[in-house]
Order: sequence, then structure tokens, then C-alpha cells
Amino acid sequence: MTEEHMTTDTTTPDSLGPLELAVPELSLVCLIGASGSGKSTFARTHFGRYEVLSSDVCRGLVSDDEHDQAATPAAFEVLSFIAGKRLDAGRLTVIDATNVQPDARRQLVRLARDHDVLPVAVVLDLPERVCLDRTATRADRNVGDAVVRRQRDQLRRSIRQLGREGFRTVHVLRTEQDVARAVVVRQRLLTDFRDQHGPFDVIGDVHGCRPELEALLDRLGYQLVRDAAGRTVDAVPPAGRSAVFLGDLVDRGPDSPGVLRLVMGMVAAGHARCVPGNHEQKLVRALEGKQVQVSHGLETTLAQLAAEPPEFRDAVLRFCRDLVSHLVLDDGNLVVAHAGLKQEYQGRASARVRSFALYGDTTGETDEFGLPVRYPWARDYRGPAMVLYGHTPTPEPEWVNNTLCLDTGCVFGGRLTALRYPERELVSVPATRVHYEPARPFPVTAELEAGSAARQRDPDDLAIIDVLGRRTVETTLAGRVTVREEQAAGALEVMSRWAIDPRWLLHLPPTMAPTATGDPDSPELEHPASAFEFYRRSGVRQVVGQEKHMGSRAVVLVCRDAERAAARFGVTDGASGAVHTRTGRTFFDAVTTEHLLTAVRAAVTDAGLWAEFDTDWVLLDAELLPWSAKAEDLLRQQYAAVGAAARAVLPPAVAAVQAAADRGLDVGDLLARTRERAADAEAFTAAYRRYVWPTSGLQGVQLAPFQLLATEGRRWTDHDHDWHLGLADRLVRAAPELFRSTRRIAVDTGDPDSVAAGTRWWRALTDVGGEGMVVKPLANLVRGERGLVQPGIKVRGREYLRLIYGPDYTRPEHLDRLRRRELGRKRSLALREYALGVESLDRVVRREPLWRIHEAVFAVLALESDPVDPRL
Repeated sequence: MTEEHMTTDTTTPDSLGPLELAVPELSLVCLIGASGSGKSTFARTHFGRYEVLSSDVCRGLVSDDEHDQAATPAAFEVLSFIAGKRLDAGRLTVIDATNVQPDARRQLVRLARDHDVLPVAVVLDLPERVCLDRTATRADRNVGDAVVRRQRDQLRRSIRQLGREGFRTVHVLRTEQDVARAVVVRQRLLTDFRDQHGPFDVIGDVHGCRPELEALLDRLGYQLVRDAAGRTVDAVPPAGRSAVFLGDLVDRGPDSPGVLRLVMGMVAAGHARCVPGNHEQKLVRALEGKQVQVSHGLETTLAQLAAEPPEFRDAVLRFCRDLVSHLVLDDGNLVVAHAGLKQEYQGRASARVRSFALYGDTTGETDEFGLPVRYPWARDYRGPAMVLYGHTPTPEPEWVNNTLCLDTGCVFGGRLTALRYPERELVSVPATRVHYEPARPFPVTAELEAGSAARQRDPDDLAIIDVLGRRTVETTLAGRVTVREEQAAGALEVMSRWAIDPRWLLHLPPTMAPTATGDPDSPELEHPASAFEFYRRSGVRQVVGQEKHMGSRAVVLVCRDAERAAARFGVTDGASGAVHTRTGRTFFDAVTTEHLLTAVRAAVTDAGLWAEFDTDWVLLDAELLPWSAKAEDLLRQQYAAVGAAARAVLPPAVAAVQAAADRGLDVGDLLARTRERAADAEAFTAAYRRYVWPTSGLQGVQLAPFQLLATEGRRWTDHDHDWHLGLADRLVRAAPELFRSTRRIAVDTGDPDSVAAGTRWWRALTDVGGEGMVVKPLANLVRGERGLVQPGIKVRGREYLRLIYGPDYTRPEHLDRLRRRELGRKRSLALREYALGVESLDRVVRREPLWRIHEAVFAVLALESDPVDPRL
């Protein structure tokens, strides 16, 4: 039974046990019943508060009166709009209205079809006397007996028509006892196999080529099972794996019954799953005795099946008829459908979805061979799921926007191909011969198949449509992250004018939230106790305080050599990696960058990381020092200029005011303020000078790595910070002149002595001019009761903060104002950017198309344009 052909279920049970009402997890549930039948009570009992949309409430929204029948048309417009938005978001929706009139139901069935979900009817056909007695006792509504009788009459005349109206499941409750015993059971859609994680071997169109299928299964490591007659009836997969067939098992080839016998046996044994192809669809119609055109190989299959026993033909009919349109696997990361499936159809159920899965999309034209011209839907695909499909024979599988066609024309003399998932490894066997001469010459060219070779988008091509306008990026850690249109515009300006080659730009680090302000009586604006307390309240006991280097955040991508860099990342200009800022700009020119990468590569080699991680590239999160290496213009134009001006003006001012005081003028307060300003200016100058030292080229430049972000096939945020810093220490030992160690301290947030030790450690850093520290959960990526926990909180020292808030920020009046600073938006921004950063790393290690990686990278840059105080 396919998901588009569910049976009508009219319930009149006699048992006294629970009465189960099956409802698909994603569906439009329509309650149907006369006034007084208990629809609203039933809805409140069995569905969530926001799942139920009431026509009465919508009438109130548009007219201030839930009983104003004149407002009904406007109310249903509102109801339909909200229902549509919920269904778009994949949320079950319940309509609480009488729905006894066919026109009202037709609108709801149409709404379900428009959103490709199943319409379900729950009918409360209670006795007339029950409805009349209930309405008579309702003080909030005056519904006459004639109205109730008319509604019940309309309902009774409609019940037998509900299936024909389009409702795929109908539950009828006829007594108060039925209602009391009812239990709504939410069922997965027949396409939903998200709990199946593989690994899978996804096999393209077989078309009756049994010998090639057996050879392919053998290459994939499956053990063929034969019956007493020597026919293959099963194939046992390697441990943990299973096969997925993309349909078109039959027609054109030499042994469609043999292919069916093998695949049906594998499915029955739990060794495989299968979706239908258009050829199975046509075969079902033929076996059911319906009028079909016997062509394109169907004549061959019917002749072959005629030689089989009737019970085998019946089993074939049941098997092919019950195949569901597509499968959603591995938490939604993999979708398989015979002809592919657009994102908006995945996990949906309707005739439109089934048709697309079977036949794809066509332009309405035919080519010179009389065959339909397929619309290249994969070119426009932007979904997060990998889509594997067949249907359209192609000489070579080619990734297009995380989709892959696995029909390589075996029956036409090509190959039978499988993809190992998640390894993304292609395995194929050649056809033994040309079994069927195609109408269109094979192999076809890209121009014949898609209209133009230039129109086929390379997975590594970037397009402006990927980032323009309002965008939503799906992340594993934080769900959907929205980028507003104005944010995207600002990021596009930065990315297009200053960013490095996008093939190197795999990750942008997130912003970091500061700690909450300290004790009002404390001279410090920021204090470690606040950060430790934040994590304690978040349920994180073990944290690590890391020295905060005063430099520039740097992402370092280094490959073993330029040849491997070109093979992996497609950059063929001789570069072997990149060193870029947190806004995607290169730190140095190409020659200097290559010199730095050479030194980093030597340290990675000496530390043995290439072999240890079985990788040809390493991505590091680090700080590049000194600050002046990148921020020299900022220092000269902003900090040095302010310091110089203050030192030039304030000492003479102090001398002048002192002279006035010496002459007996009452300028004591002015003198004190001027001396204080002069002292603040000296402290300000001393603060920035600590982070400046001379450099020449790379001489004097250092890197302080603190996290290994990724290597080939692996993201490393699941390892704790001790592991990461230990790895950094190995690089320091390998090249102490290049790499700088990051000092740290472990703190137990629930132990006052440990917290005091962490505070003393921070104070020792900042008292000698250090910037401060970053407090992080020791375990690294941590989820709490309220979701993702802040990955790090910075606690900056009193003197360093002069650079952020100005030389005189330490005055009480300024500190009082700064302690009221709002941190909520900054913290939210830090979490969203962190989730996007991890998402980009996940997509890199999964070798997803470049546009998918940049979707997350670009979003980080776009969020940076949020109107958040940059000093936080």
C-alpha cells in the first residue's frame, strides 16, 4: 500500500479496549461534526495547544466576536493562511470546525494537496440527542435545534463520500463511549526511515540485467544465496550494510524475473530497501489488467513473466504496488528516489510527490528522438540532504549540488553502478553486452541531456543567488539560523572585495561573548567569578581558563604540498593553503603566506600529525601575534594618535593648572581631574604598547594555536580542550620560534577554592599587562537543558579594557554606565555563529559542494553586520 493510496478507515468497534486512531505525523487533520459533538474538547484532549486551529478563534480575530457568522469567509482565509505556514514548516495541523459542508471540506483537501500532506478526517457522528442537549447547556453560544439537525443531516449524507473527496484516512466515532476510548496514534509516513543510518549501497537502474547485478553485489561484498534450482533469491550484505535499489528493476533486459526474485528476497530478508521506478509503475498497471501501451521493454518483461508461476506474478504485483515513492534516511541526510526529488517534496506524501519521484520534471518538449526533454532540477537544488537517483542514463556519474544520478545505462551497454554511503565511493561493473538498443544514442552528451553543457552547474561553482536576500541555514547544533537581506548585502560587499579565494575559505570563527559585569563595588568591569558562575548555573562543572593572546584571530589551512592542495581544494596556482582573518581576508601577500605555511608544514610534519590523522591537510584555529602585524594602521591612526595627542596636551595642562594653584587660585578640583586624565593617558599608551613589537616580513611573527578544527574526514570539536592544547604544545615543541604556547588553568565551578585559584591566575595575567582569559567548558561542545552552552566567555583585564572603552573608563560614573550594558544579543550572536562554524566544518569533512560550505561561512560573516556594540 503506497503512501498515496491509503485506505479509508470507518471505525465502529465493539471492543471495550482503547480505540486507536492512526494519524500520520505530518498531516492535515480535519475534525468533522455538528455543533455539540465535542470537537473542541476532542482537539484539546488529543493534540497540542498550537496544533489546533479553531474557526471560532479565527472569527474572533477578524471580528472580535467568535459567533459572528458574517465573518466566516474572512476567518477561513486567516485559518488557511496559518495552516499553510504550519504545513510548510512540516508541522501537524488540526482544523477545528464543523466541516459538514462539502465545499468547506474541499478547501481543506485542496490545502493539504497544495502542501503535499495527507488529509485525515476524524468524524464525531454522535447521536442527535447528545448534540442537542450539549448545545442547550452552553451559555457562551446560542445554537438553535434546527441548526444542529441541519448540520447532522449534512454530515450523515457526507460520510460515505469522504474517501472520494480525497481524505486518505477517515475515523468515525459514533458514540460517547467511542470518543472516551479514542487514542490518537501518530504514525510515521511510509517514506520516513530517518532512524536508519546505514551504511548503504545505493544501486542504480538494473533493467533486467541480472548477471550484472549479481556481479555488482559480489564486488560490494554481498554473499549470494541460491535456491534448489540455482536461482539467486537473496544476497547477504557485509556486516552492518544494506542495499537500496533506485527502481527500474524491470524491462528491456534479459531477465527481469530473475532481478525481481533477487531484490524481493533481499527486501523480505531485511537486506535491502527499494523505491519504484516508472517501469515498475507501468508493470503494475499491466498486471492489474489496465490499459497500457506495451512498449519500451514492457513487452519483454510481460513475456518473461508469462513463463513464471501465477503465484510469482501475484507476488511481483504486490511487491511493486506497495513500494513507496521515496525514502528519507539517516536523520534526513539522505534521500533516494527513482527520478530524484526537490527539497520541498522530501518527506511529503501526495500524488504530485509520487509523480516527481517516478518521472522527474519535464519541459513539455520532446527531442529529435521523440523522448521527453527532462528539466535539470538538480541544477537548482539547494537542499541539505544528499539526493541519489537514476531514471536518466548518463555515461559518467557527476555530482551536481549534492545530488548524483546512478543510472549509467547498463542495459544499453554501459555499466551498473552503486554508491557506497556515507563513503561516497562509486563501484560499478561493465555490461556484458548491449541488451537493448536505445532510442537515443548512448552514451548521451551533457548537451543532449540537459540542453547545454554550460547550464550544468559544477558543484564548486558559487552563484550570487546562493547568498542574496533573506536566507535560512540549517545547522545541526542550532536548527535554522536566519540571515536577513540587509545582513547578506553587507557580507556580500566584504566577501566580493576582500575575501581570499573561496576554495580556501572553509570556516570563519565565531564572535565571543564577554562575561557579565562584576560586583558594583569592584574596580573591575569584568571579573572571572561571573564567568565561573554562569557555567555553574548552566550545569558545567569543569571549565578551563585559557590565556587570551593579544593578537589577531587567524584560521590556518595547510596542506602537505601544492599538488595535494590542488587535488583536494581545486586551487592550481601553486599555493599550499591559506592564513586568513575572521572576516576572510588574507593576512599577508602570496609569497609571505607561502613562507609562513612552509614553516607551519614543517612543524606539523615534525609533530607527526599527517600520519596520526591520516590527512593531507590540517585546519587550525589560532591567534597571530603581534597585534601590530595586522592592525598597524589601526594602532597608528587610532590608538597611537590618541595617546600621542593626550601626552602632548595633558602634561603642559597639568603644569599650567599647577602654576595657577601655586599663585593661590582655587583650582584644586581641576588640578586633580587633569592629573587623573594625564595618568589615564599614560596607562592607555602603556596598554597598547604591550601588544606591539617590531616585525619584518615573518620575523617576529608568532602563531598561538588553540584548537584543531578539522582534518580529512573528521571534525575535532568533540575532543576536550586539554586534548587540543596538548596538540598545540606539540607544535610549540616542534617550532618554538614560530608557535607560542597558550597557558591555561582547570577550574571546578562548584568548588570555591578552585574558583578562587582561577581568579588569582587571571589576576596574575592581567596585573602584568595580559589581555585576560577565555573561560570554556573543558569538554568543548556542550549542550545543556536549554540547548547549546556558550562555547567560551572572555574575561578581559582592567588595563586592557582602556583600549576598548577609552582611557578614562575606570572613573566611577563611566563604570556605573558600562555595568548596565546589554549582553543578550551578543551572546545569541556568539551561539549562532558557533553553530554555523561547526556546520561549515561538517560540510567540509563530508566533502559537500563548495556552495553548501559557503552557505554557512557566508552566514557567519553576514551575522557580523548585526547592530551589536562592537566593544562587547
